[in-house]
Amino acid sequence: MGTADLVSSPAPGEIAERGAVLRDGRARRRGGSQGQRGGRGGVESLLIDFLAYLELERGLSRNTLEAYRCDLLQLGDFLERRGVRVSDATHRDLAAFLSELSSGAPAGGARNGTRANAAGRDGGARPPVAAATLGRKVACLRSFYRHLRREGVIEHDPTADLHGPRKTQRLPRVLTRQEVARLLRDPKGTEPLALRDRALLEVMYACGLRVSEVTGLELGDVDLEEGMLCARGKGSKERLVPIGRQAIAALSAYSARGRPALLGARTESKLFLNRRGGGLTRQGLYKIVQGHARGAGLQERMSPHTLRHSFATHLLAGGCDLRSLQEMLGHADLATTQVYTHLSAERLKDAYFSAHPRASSR
Repeated sequence: MGTADLVSSPAPGEIAERGAVLRDGRARRRGGSQGQRGGRGGVESLLIDFLAYLELERGLSRNTLEAYRCDLLQLGDFLERRGVRVSDATHRDLAAFLSELSSGAPAGGARNGTRANAAGRDGGARPPVAAATLGRKVACLRSFYRHLRREGVIEHDPTADLHGPRKTQRLPRVLTRQEVARLLRDPKGTEPLALRDRALLEVMYACGLRVSEVTGLELGDVDLEEGMLCARGKGSKERLVPIGRQAIAALSAYSARGRPALLGARTESKLFLNRRGGGLTRQGLYKIVQGHARGAGLQERMSPHTLRHSFATHLLAGGCDLRSLQEMLGHADLATTQVYTHLSAERLKDAYFSAHPRASSR
């Protein structure tokens, strides 16, 4: 197996298998073999071992693993241009890497995000990365170099004083209750796809699920009698979320008349199916939501995640406490949930100044 195979995007489970092979040769990497250069600043010989650690010990999602993989290949390209190995990189090298990303300097072979930048590989310029993307790359570098230090590959962590961009408070876009009602009314009729779409949108709004959580739902995850579902969030963490009455009605209709028609003679454990009877993908879900957003005149205002934001904002406005909302959203940190308190306050001010007869003179 060559290094090109090791850094290709592996299927779930392959990371751990390949990581075990590399861990068997860890001592050789620390010794004389560490002097061998390898491609991309030597990152390829360390990458899969790190990804295996993230998958097995930290339980990170497939999407996060893919993002970290591309971030580190991008770092390897940068360091190779500077003639520096990943294991020999200093704080100054990493700071220069982040500076190049934030300024949009010539990429010279770097990858931007999760896709190869063909223009950069030819020496062309690329746009600066967003602050949120830069913050993720800093987190990736910290995790990677801490792992190398724990494993004895390096003695000093060059990311100890590495800081990302200051986070800006960007309020998420939400729909009003009237706009949500318009969206949920858009799937019309009793055809299998209409029943599916209605149930899909109702569940997304009723439960505040992420896209990956919706597409990952299986038949056994939903208990319509108890009005609860089990969502599998980031890091494969499970949580129970209540299902509202109208979402239960839409799911019941879909389960009785829509899903069997879509499934046909196939066997499929996923709850939401595509028109061929297979499990619905992220891309398929996005197209469904965008199609009904256009039908409701909301295409400029929403993405699938907008329903999750709307769920949270409407619950807070209705009196839900922050801890309960954190539990339902599956946030590990309460600070992540608190953004919705700022959003509710902004909407409250807008309502006040548009309705109070003496408020316009502020």
